[in-house]
Amino acid sequence: MKIDLSVTVTEEILQLMSSMTATGQIPPVVQFGHIGTHFDVMNKKFPLENTERRGILFDVSHVKEREIAASDINLDKITEHDFIMFYTGCLQENKFGTAEYLKTRLELSDALITDLVNKKVSMIGIDFPGIRKPAEHFRADQYCADNGVFVIENLANLEILLAAAKGQPFLVHTYPVNYEGLTGLPCRVVAEI
Repeated sequence: MKIDLSVTVTEEILQLMSSMTATGQIPPVVQFGHIGTHFDVMNKKFPLENTERRGILFDVSHVKEREIAASDINLDKITEHDFIMFYTGCLQENKFGTAEYLKTRLELSDALITDLVNKKVSMIGIDFPGIRKPAEHFRADQYCADNGVFVIENLANLEILLAAAKGQPFLVHTYPVNYEGLTGLPCRVVAEI
């Protein structure tokens, strides 16, 4: 069974992002690489080995008014090179690109990010706009990138994957567009159970 975890980019989404660019909220070059499901590459090259990784999905949808902490997941399930995903329900509850979606208060704690880096995971995937809030977004993404970890934002259909995987690992296929010089790369992410 294969499940597409990528946001479907529609004309409506492109118009919404274009309107944000026109008002100066999002620079055009940033918009180009950060539409829908994408990597924050932060001046690093995506290794082709990452196109297939073992995936683990953690349900953290119960966390609402605080950071997602290491105690919210079972770190013992994680092995080197895993693609770790977090289901919060954010993208399921709020349409991608809307003000409600972009204003989410969800974020991973710095301690959890450090634990994932220390576990030497390959990728961290989330169903919300960033692993840290806007003021710390760049710093957190750069820290991950400097340690060989890629952050993938705006994963879709994690609720379907959660039900199908039943807590078991699965295979993840990830294919970023082959652009160079951008901080974000649009990508297609597919889970295979």
